[in-house]
Amino acid sequence: MRNLRNIYRSTLLFDQTLPLTATAWDPVTDSLLCTFGPSKESPIIELKRSLDPEQHSSKPPGTLSRNDFTQIASWDAPCPLPDLACDEVICLHYFTDNLTAYLVLAGGDIVIVREQPLYGEDKIEIVGSVDAGITSAAWSPGEELLVLTTRAKTMLFMSRDIENVADITFTTEDLQASKHVSVGWGKSETQFKGKRAKALRDPTMPEKVDEGKLSPRDTGKVSVSWRGDGAYVAVNTIESGSRRMIRIFSRHGILESVTEPVDGLEGALSWRSAGNLMAGVQRLADHIDIVFFERNGLRHGQFSLRLTHEEMETWGGDVGLKWNVDSTVLAVCFIDRVQLWTMSNYHYYLKQELMLWGLDYSGKAATIDWHPEQALRLAMSSDKNLQNLEYIFKPSSGSNSTPHDYGNVAVIDGRHLKLTPLRLANVPPPMALHELVLENNAVDVAFSQSNTRIAVLHEASITIFEWDIDPNPSKVPSIRLNIKTVLSPGTYNRQICFYGDSDLLTLGSEHPGALIYHYPIDSVTRMPLVSRPYVHNPIAFGLSRSGHLYANNRLLIKNCTSFLVTRAHLIVTTTQHLLKLIHISGVEELQVPLDEPENDERCRTIERGARLITVTPSSYCLTLQMPRGNLETIYPRALVLAGIRRSITSKDYRTAFFACRNQRVDMNILYDHAPQQFLSCIAIFLDQIKKIAHIDLFLSQLREEDVSETMYKETLRTPELLNAEESKNETSRVNGVLPPSMPGQSKVNRICDAFLTILRDRTSTNLQNIITAHVCKIPPNLEAGLLVVSQLMGKETELAEKAVEHICFLVDVKKLYESALGLYDLNLALLVAQQSQMDPREYLPFLQNLQEMSHLRKQYSIDNHLGRYAKALGHLHALKDFDELKIYVERHELYKDALGLYRYQEDGLKGIMRLYADFLQSHSSFKEAGIAYEYLSDYESASEAYRAANLWRESLTCANTAQLPGPTIQSLAHRLADSTAETKDYLSAATIHLDYLADVETSARVFCKGYHFAEAMRIVSLSKRQDLLESVVDAGLVEGLASTIELLADCKTQLAAQVPRLRELRTKKEEDPRKPTQPSEKPILFLLSKAFFTDRLLTTVAYLDGVDATDIADNISLAPTSTSTTGGSLFTRYTNRTGTVNTSTTRKTSKNKRREERKRARGKKGSVYEEEYLVNSIGRLVERVNSVGDEVKRLTEGLLRRGMRERAGAVEVAMGDVVDACRGCVEEVFLVGGQVGGEGTEDEERPRGGDGVLWDSLEEKSRKREVPVVKEFERLSLLGA
Repeated sequence: MRNLRNIYRSTLLFDQTLPLTATAWDPVTDSLLCTFGPSKESPIIELKRSLDPEQHSSKPPGTLSRNDFTQIASWDAPCPLPDLACDEVICLHYFTDNLTAYLVLAGGDIVIVREQPLYGEDKIEIVGSVDAGITSAAWSPGEELLVLTTRAKTMLFMSRDIENVADITFTTEDLQASKHVSVGWGKSETQFKGKRAKALRDPTMPEKVDEGKLSPRDTGKVSVSWRGDGAYVAVNTIESGSRRMIRIFSRHGILESVTEPVDGLEGALSWRSAGNLMAGVQRLADHIDIVFFERNGLRHGQFSLRLTHEEMETWGGDVGLKWNVDSTVLAVCFIDRVQLWTMSNYHYYLKQELMLWGLDYSGKAATIDWHPEQALRLAMSSDKNLQNLEYIFKPSSGSNSTPHDYGNVAVIDGRHLKLTPLRLANVPPPMALHELVLENNAVDVAFSQSNTRIAVLHEASITIFEWDIDPNPSKVPSIRLNIKTVLSPGTYNRQICFYGDSDLLTLGSEHPGALIYHYPIDSVTRMPLVSRPYVHNPIAFGLSRSGHLYANNRLLIKNCTSFLVTRAHLIVTTTQHLLKLIHISGVEELQVPLDEPENDERCRTIERGARLITVTPSSYCLTLQMPRGNLETIYPRALVLAGIRRSITSKDYRTAFFACRNQRVDMNILYDHAPQQFLSCIAIFLDQIKKIAHIDLFLSQLREEDVSETMYKETLRTPELLNAEESKNETSRVNGVLPPSMPGQSKVNRICDAFLTILRDRTSTNLQNIITAHVCKIPPNLEAGLLVVSQLMGKETELAEKAVEHICFLVDVKKLYESALGLYDLNLALLVAQQSQMDPREYLPFLQNLQEMSHLRKQYSIDNHLGRYAKALGHLHALKDFDELKIYVERHELYKDALGLYRYQEDGLKGIMRLYADFLQSHSSFKEAGIAYEYLSDYESASEAYRAANLWRESLTCANTAQLPGPTIQSLAHRLADSTAETKDYLSAATIHLDYLADVETSARVFCKGYHFAEAMRIVSLSKRQDLLESVVDAGLVEGLASTIELLADCKTQLAAQVPRLRELRTKKEEDPRKPTQPSEKPILFLLSKAFFTDRLLTTVAYLDGVDATDIADNISLAPTSTSTTGGSLFTRYTNRTGTVNTSTTRKTSKNKRREERKRARGKKGSVYEEEYLVNSIGRLVERVNSVGDEVKRLTEGLLRRGMRERAGAVEVAMGDVVDACRGCVEEVFLVGGQVGGEGTEDEERPRGGDGVLWDSLEEKSRKREVPVVKEFERLSLLGA
C-alpha cells in the first residue's frame, strides 16, 4: 500500500546535432556518463560526464548543449558495416575501480576510454572487434564477464580483459534443451464435439496453445539480461525467422533451458535481480502484456499494460523493460514515456508515468538506467532529453489526529485510486473499499486534516474529492473541483499535501530548482507559499537514504526502515525487525528504547521486512504491510496505554475500561494512574460502565501492586501524561469529603470501601457488586458478604439464592460454608452447602445436631468444629462448666486466654494458673514456671523451678521462705554454687559460698579464679583470716599470672605467624599478571571461579574484562565440573601447592557440601579458603584481647598490692605488646582504605552444593569488612615507664 513519491527530478533538453545515445552511472560520484553520437550526419562519438544539476541553474531549459557537459573523450567512429547507416552505442559501462568506460558498438568494435590513463596507456583504445557486428551486450553484475551476441547468430563470453571465454552458436537444436510437450490442445481434432462437450471440457487445460508466432511490430531486437547473482544469463532472439525464444545459459556458456513458445513475444527482456523471474513483452491484437518466465523456461504469470488500441499504435509501438537493483520496481519504457510498476500480493500497480518532451512516435523506446546502488534512483533519456529522478516508497495515509483518525490509505494504480479507511474496513490489498476512476494517471495523493477531502495530483492538473466518511458504510467520494496547472517543458508536478482542510500545497520542479505553490481551495489561485505562524520548539523528523532517522539535527536511530509520527509517539521499524515507540518530548529528551522486546513494552518483534502503513491512536492500532503485500494490524502496548491514560485523564472510564478488557491490560491502571481522581469519580465510573459483570470484573482484578510504577512505568513519557502523574498524589475530595489519612491501609480495601460507600444507595440494582466488593478485600470479608445475603433471606428468597450462587462462584465453597457456620446462622450455612458440591450426608446430620442444641452449646460446637478454640473457650466460660473448661484448656493449650477470662475470678484464676505452671515446667520454661508457683505460694516448687533456671537468688529465697530443713538448703546452695562456677560466674559462686555456706576460704579461692582479687582480700580481712592471704590469694595471683602470660604469648605467636602469611598471599596476588587493570573489574580469581561454576573453558574466560589469553598462567585447570584433572587447581595459583579442581563426582551433593564447609572452617594452608580463615582468625584474636583487658588490669593491681612488682610489670608489658601488635596489623589485615573485593554478584545465580560454599567464601571476601576496634590498655603509673 505504498506509493512512489518523487523527491528529486531534474530535466535537461538538448539543442544539438549529436543525439544522446547511452548513459551509465558512476556510483562513486553519483554522476552520469553520457555518449553523444554517432548519427547519420556525423560519425563522432563524444563521451561526457554530466555536471551537477545545480551548475545548470544559470541556463533556462531548452538551451543546453553537449558543450555544457564535462568532456572525457571524443573520436570518429565510422561504421564498418555497409548495411548500417551509422554506428550505434549498444552498451556503455563504467568501472569505478580504474576509471575506465567500456563502449560496445553495433559495428563490432569494443572501445575502452580511460579517464586518467597511466604512463604508456592510450586514452582511447579499441581492444576488440567482431567482424559480423554486435546486436546486444551486457556485463555481469560482478563486472567479470561480458556477453555479446553477434549478427552471425553467435554469443561470446569475454573476460574483463576482453579475452574470449566461450563461443556459442545458436541452432535449432537448442529447442531440445527443454521438453515442452504439446498435445494439441486447442486444435479442432482434439476437441469434443458431442452434446454438452463444452461443459465437459477440462478447465485446467487452455483453450489455445501458443506456437511462438512473431509480433507484427517485432523489430528483430536481440536482448541480453543477467540474473542478479551473475550465475545465469538469458538471451532473447528470433529463431529461424519464425519464432522468438529466450535461451538461458550458465555463466560458463552451458545452455540450461529455453522458454516455451509464446505468441507475440517481442525483443524486450529483463531478469529480475532477485532471480526468480524474467520479464518479457507479449503484443496481442487488443492489448500488450508483460509476461514472466522461470529459469526453466516455463511461464509464470503476466499483467496487462492497460493501453488502448490507439496508444498501442502510437507511443506503445516499441516497449522496453528494466528491473531496478532490488527488484521492487519494473520500468516499462515506451517511445515518449516510462511507466514504473510495482507488485504486491501478486497484483501489479502502475505507480508513476514519466513523460519525455519533444518526441515523435517514430523512434525507438526511451532508455532507462537504474542506479547500481540506490534502488529508486534512475536516469531516463531519449535523443534530446535526459532526466535524473529519485523516488521513495511512502504510504499515502490520512491524518492520525483524533477523532478523525480513520486510518485512510490511498493506493495509486495508474488511473485508479484505491481508498480504504482501515479503522472502518480492513480490506486486504489489492482490493479496496472504494476504487475511484481518474481521468489521468495519478502522480501523488493527499488527505486533508479532517480526512474529508482528497487531492489527487496529475501531470497537469489537480482533482479534489469530497468524502463523507462518517456514515458506516462510508459513501463513495465525489469530485468537487478540478484545477489545471499550466507547466512549461521541463517542469513537472511532484508532490501534493494539505495544510488544514482548505489550503493545498504542491511541489513542482521548476528551473532552476523546486518551488512550492499554494492553492486556497475556496478561491483557487496559484501563488508561492506564504509564511505560516511559527511553532514553538518544532521537531522535524527525517529519514535518510542510509536509514538514519533524525530529529532536527539529532541522530536517533541508524537502522530505521520506516516511521510514523503521532501527537504522543514516534513509531519506527528497524532492520533488526523491531518496532519501537518513542515518546515525543523535547529533542534532547527523546529516549530510544533498547533492543529488548522481552523487557520493554516500547519495543516488540515484527515480521522480517514489515513496513509501517498507518496508525490509528483512537483505536490503539497500527497497520503494517509485510513484504509479500498482506496487511497486519497490531496493538502495541505503549500505544494502548497512551490511549488508556488519555481516557482516564478525561474521565472517560468506559473507554479506558474496555480498552483494558480487550487488550488484556491490567485494570489496576484505572486506579493507579490517578488514584485520588478515581476515588472521587467512582459514581461516574459506575454510571459509565453500568453492566454488573464488568464492575465485578474490575473489582476481582484489584491487586496491591502499583502497576503505573512497575510493569507500565516505562510507557509514561508524554508531557500531558507526566503532568497527570505528578498530580497523582495531590489531595482531592472523595465524594465531596476529604479522604481521611489511613497510613498502611490496603489499596484494594480502600477501593472496595469507596465502592461500598457509593453502592450503599444502589442495593436494588448493584447487590451483586456489593457482595463482590466485600469478597475481593484482602483478606476477603466473607462475613460481611454473607450478612448481606442473610438480610435478604427473609425478604427476597430468589434474590438471596442468586447472591449465594454468585458468592460461591467467587470464593472457595468450603471456606464460605465455614464462614456461614461462623455466623451461627444454620439456614444460611444450609443454603451455601446446597450451592456447593458437598455430599448432604456430610453436612445435614451435623446441622441437625446443632439445631437441637442450646444457643451457647451450639456456638461452642460450631467454633470447636471450625478450630476457633479461643472463641469456643469463651462459650464454655459462659456455660460455667469449669471442669470441662480445664480439660479444654489443657487439650488446646489455651492458658493465656483462660487467664484473661478468669482475671476477676480468684478461684478459677488460681486453678488455671496451676495448670499453666505445670505446663511451663514440663516445657522447660523454668523461670516463668517459678514465678507462677511463687504466685500460688508454692515456694518449694518455685525453688526447684528457679534452680533449674539457674536463678540462685530466687531459688534460695523461695527455699528459705518455704522453711526447708537446713541440710536441704545447704545441699541446694552447693548445687547452685557448682552450676554457677561451671558457667564461669565466679562472682555469684563465691557469694553463695560466703553467704549461705559460710566457707570463707572457698569463697576467696573462687574470687581469685574470676580475677576478683580485691574482693578476695576484702572478705579475708573481714573474717580475720590473714593466713589465707598467702595460702589462697597469693596462690591465686600466681596461677592467674601464669595463665595470662601463656595466653598473651599464644596471641603474639599467632600474630607473628598469620600476618606475614596473609601478607605473602596478597603480595602474590598483586604480582600475578592477571590482576585487573581497572578498579571496577572483578579479580581474575573471581572470574575463574565463576567460569568453574558454569562449566566454561579457559578460552572463554581468557578474554573477559580485557584479560588477554596470553597472560593466563599455564598451571591452572578450568575443566568442567563433571570431569577430573590432575593439573594444578585454580585455587593453588598463589600457594604453589598442587591439588585437583574436582573429582569425577559432582560437587552438588549435600555430602560434598558438608565436606566443603569443613574445609572452609579449617582454612587449610594452600586452600582457597586460607585467606578468609586468616582474616577471621585475626579478628577473633582481637576480640579475645579486648575481653581479657579488664582481667589483666585487675591482675596487675593485685600483684602490685601483694608486693609482686616485677611480676606485675612483666604481665603489663606482655599485654601492652599484644595490644600494640593488634593495633599495628588491623589496618593491613582488614584493608582499611584499600580495595576490598570485586564487583557485586547480585545478578549472578548462586551454585548449589560444594560450589555454593566456595561461592559464599568469595562473596564474603568481596564484601567490605567492619574493622574491629582495639581497646586501649591503661598502664599503671606506679610501675614506671
